Amino acid sequence: METTTFEISGMTCENCVRFVTEALENVPGVQDAKVSLAQKSAVVEHNDADVDEMIAAVEEEGYEAQLGS
Repeated sequence: METTTFEISGMTCENCVRFVTEALENVPGVQDAKVSLAQKSAVVEHNDADVDEMIAAVEEEGYEAQLGS
């Protein structure tokens, strides 16, 4: 199991958190996504899920994602 952290921008409320969480969890290989509005981040546990696919899933919902530190 791998863990990848993303910085997420554009979220303003808990509905945004839900949309981002669901988008990430629908990517093949993703086991769990913990999205934080306060930290503007997502921590994703996955088995060889494609990072570009995860970013694209978030962007399709209207938010921006980039690899975090």
